[in-house]
Amino acid sequence: MEIIFLGTGTSQGVPMIAQPEGEGCDMNNPKNWRTRTSIHVEMGGHHIQVDAAPEFRMQCIQHGLDQIDTFILTHGHADHILGMDDLRRFCDLNGGEALPVYSSEEGLTRIQQIFPYAILDKPLVKGYPAFKLARMPKTLELPGGTVESVSLPHGAIKVLGLVFTEAETGKQFTYFTDCKEVGEEARLIAEGSDVVILDGLRPNPHPSHMTIDEATKTAQEMDAPISFLTHMTYMVDHDTTEASLPENIHLAYDGLRVSW
Repeated sequence: MEIIFLGTGTSQGVPMIAQPEGEGCDMNNPKNWRTRTSIHVEMGGHHIQVDAAPEFRMQCIQHGLDQIDTFILTHGHADHILGMDDLRRFCDLNGGEALPVYSSEEGLTRIQQIFPYAILDKPLVKGYPAFKLARMPKTLELPGGTVESVSLPHGAIKVLGLVFTEAETGKQFTYFTDCKEVGEEARLIAEGSDVVILDGLRPNPHPSHMTIDEATKTAQEMDAPISFLTHMTYMVDHDTTEASLPENIHLAYDGLRVSW
């Protein structure tokens, strides 16, 4: 099992070189240069991409991605969906077949609205994208293991929270991005996870995201051996914030690889 954090940032506030003194993050630290949030998962030899940020093409080049077998969209907001056109290369690598794409009803509707030309069994022309859409089930059975899904609150919509379990090893991790809280059902399916990844937007409150403190408290309550916070704004300086966190809770950063 391996997780690659392709991006750990958000559209809500961008790194700015000219900032008031004492505000924002140290832009001399490469861990503070964040593209928008997505992860790539290798589970039992099966490669799963979760979300496609606007920077998705460059993320693939930078991190050497050459295989995607399944795509999961957590929700249809711009910073998670707009890179999907660049899945076209992986349709080529899939023998010219449509790429399986799973999401909620909201996510599928947004894909149909933005990428109507890609809803095909095969690419219209070699080099074009093609998506085979399906509603994300409670438990998605894949060649490498299972992905359980649960709805999480994110402002006016619900997003997919995901729990991955590798069949051969039993290794498990939880990915709950873009959420205001983690309810009882979500915590139950996440029990026993080796790694938990949570949305931690910024220090001050937000109506649809957890703050750093809220995410830290949630991670402590979920009590995984190790947890990571993702989806941070420029207000979160990596080294300063990391130093304030409990020993088993960390800030993710672009390019971080976690395998176990």
